[in-house]
Amino acid sequence: MIKEIIGREDEIAQIQEVYESGQPELLAVYGRRRIGKTFLIDKLFAGKYDFYMTGIYEGGRNQQLVNFQHQLECFSGKKTSRPNDWFEAFFVLQDYLSQKLEQKRVVIFIDELPWLDTHRSGFIKAFELFWNEWASKHNQVMLIVCGSATTWMTGKLIGNKGGLHNRVTKSIYLRPFNLRETKSFFASRGFRLSNQQVADAYMVFGGTPFYLNMLKKSESIAQNIDRLFFSEDAPLRREYEFLFKSLFKESMLYKKVVETLSKKMIGMTRQELLEEINCSDGGMVTNVLTDLCNCDFIRKYSAFGKRERDVMYQLTDLYSLFYLRFVKGYNGMDPSYWSHRQMNICSWQGYAFEQLCLHHINEIKVNLGISGVLSHVCSMSWRQFTDAEGVEHAGGQIDLILDRGDNTINICEMKYSNKPFVISREYLNQMVDRCESFKVLTSSKKSLNLTMVTFNGLEHNQCWNAIQNEVKLDDLF
Repeated sequence: MIKEIIGREDEIAQIQEVYESGQPELLAVYGRRRIGKTFLIDKLFAGKYDFYMTGIYEGGRNQQLVNFQHQLECFSGKKTSRPNDWFEAFFVLQDYLSQKLEQKRVVIFIDELPWLDTHRSGFIKAFELFWNEWASKHNQVMLIVCGSATTWMTGKLIGNKGGLHNRVTKSIYLRPFNLRETKSFFASRGFRLSNQQVADAYMVFGGTPFYLNMLKKSESIAQNIDRLFFSEDAPLRREYEFLFKSLFKESMLYKKVVETLSKKMIGMTRQELLEEINCSDGGMVTNVLTDLCNCDFIRKYSAFGKRERDVMYQLTDLYSLFYLRFVKGYNGMDPSYWSHRQMNICSWQGYAFEQLCLHHINEIKVNLGISGVLSHVCSMSWRQFTDAEGVEHAGGQIDLILDRGDNTINICEMKYSNKPFVISREYLNQMVDRCESFKVLTSSKKSLNLTMVTFNGLEHNQCWNAIQNEVKLDDLF
């Protein structure tokens, strides 16, 4: 059964350890919608559930309780009446489960837990009482909860300050697939794709298993994109709105932040963002930024040598980047829109590849042989300036800087091209000039290593010898 699961080796090991602990366990698995939380738990515990239910999206309390009643009848084999409230529901569940305590490990799975916590439903108080007064007192009980609403899961459950404070015995955040896992996923479904083709798909769909599962092996990557985004009733054209509504209560502000960040590729400071969206509630925006970081929509990073308050926020979710660039606002009627514009997407491919690389910084470090070296990930941009000796320096930008603890800095350039990238004399001079400007601005005494991360490798010409490190797309797998 575990062989059917792609990747997730660490998560599987953690879940199995919890199952075999012999202690009462409250396991919380969370992560953005479509990431495979339910699939993972079902594959590990199919046939082992003593009770299972899932919350109903935008369902009222009565609808949720009817669903609870139905699920309890299915598992107990006995007719029951609909509970009047969540306290009664958990009392009934407790009575049913008490009969199983002497037999084996009792596994309870409540999926989409945040959707059960409807307005004035009393759900969280009843859930708290169920765990504290009954479940936590029995070594046989393993209660698994999942939720896509990451804000709710981290705030009301894992970070609860009341009766559930520190009650979660294990929390697992499920992240999107990386390139290696994405390739394995495609292979398991019979796709025969090169690493370049896998990366092309990744730059559009990211590592979200649900989206990747929608691709057909009988179609090219471009044909799949046309069907899923630009055809009549294209499913991933509607996904964007639902994704935000299902994750965040104040979805309009979240979308506004994401769409504002999508217009400035290098990212924005919190203050710049407040000014751009014309929002006076800085505390609310700070919470939004934290939530978006926790859901892997955006990344928070430091500019080299800057203080914490000067951190930048950058949109890195590949699905959202593609949707906002090409799909939102598209009113055309061409079902083959993407296939027809393949020759005019070079600038987007370059930026999407940069984001792909930022999703695989650990793999870059491994290839550079510095995975065990303390390093700070940052970036830097600057305007034209004149140094103390009167030398003019052009403005510049470095998207990835690895500031290492061994007195070395990797200055990383990320380049997408359909063939080996050629470092011309002019381009090499630009990189050298950027390094000189970087030294002047930062007063850094560390050794600077020019590092190229490329889609199809580098042409080994004379200028190639000036590069200290080369990382290829294949190395990210």
